[in-house]
Amino acid sequence: MAGRLSVSSRPVVGGPRSRAAVVSIISNSFLILLKLVAGAVTGSVAILTEAIHSAIDLLASVVAFFSVRQAEEPPDLGHRYGHEKFENVAAGVEGMLILVGSGVIVYAAARQLVTGAEIESIGFGIAVVAFAAAANLVISTWLARQARMHESPALEADAAHLRADAFTSCGVLVGLALVQWTGATWIDPLVALLIGVSIVVTGVRLVRGSWRQLVDESLPPPEIELICDVVESFSVRDVAGFHKLRTRKAGRVRYVDLHVQFREGTSLEGAHATAHALQDAIRDRLAGADVLIHLEPEDRVRTDGLSAG
Repeated sequence: MAGRLSVSSRPVVGGPRSRAAVVSIISNSFLILLKLVAGAVTGSVAILTEAIHSAIDLLASVVAFFSVRQAEEPPDLGHRYGHEKFENVAAGVEGMLILVGSGVIVYAAARQLVTGAEIESIGFGIAVVAFAAAANLVISTWLARQARMHESPALEADAAHLRADAFTSCGVLVGLALVQWTGATWIDPLVALLIGVSIVVTGVRLVRGSWRQLVDESLPPPEIELICDVVESFSVRDVAGFHKLRTRKAGRVRYVDLHVQFREGTSLEGAHATAHALQDAIRDRLAGADVLIHLEPEDRVRTDGLSAG
């Protein structure tokens, strides 16, 4: 029947984004076990806070996995715009997890500074932390590349988690080396405390980024300008102007809708064909954007370009 939405009864399973999230889950699980063993052997609060950090990373990776699996599903009758915003929600959740994790780390480190610390087998701890830092750096770099390739906010947040973990591991590594060199065990919880404070910045950045898309913030100015350039290039055809340009982004999908005015005498068939050509041109320049065009006669309203966008 005309006007009905065509939906798929089977979701898209096992896409590239979800496979990337699985890699993150596996690496985090292994590193948690390794750091817990190293923390128990050495008694280092910095290594134990690293294990806590990795546990939060694992939870974030699981969130990312389920969010991208959901985002990869096609539109259905309950979600006609698709499921891409699940990724934005996941990115916000991951940012909150980072903030919670940093709070736990700061508490544990401050407590250890007050009560004192005893550290043993520092060499083993240094070896474990160095391996963890290298592994997280490699995985986070690969994951960030996948996030850019597929424009995935959830994978980008996951990569940020692992990158922060790699940097904090480097901080722990320096702290353990100083403890071994100087014998001052208070350096270990101090390093953990500094790490906890530093990763707050990462959590705040992720939460702010997810909120921008959840509240339908417009696309960035360069992309708005690109859309305007494409529309204005059609002025040589039947297009007289445009107005009410609105844009937003959900997950990796950009949404564009605008009113396009056609010159007097343009047939409905001609305007329809030009509108389709304009949609294709915008999609080609803007990563497959979802474009909706409303057709209007030239004298219907004043052309104001971006003033309503």
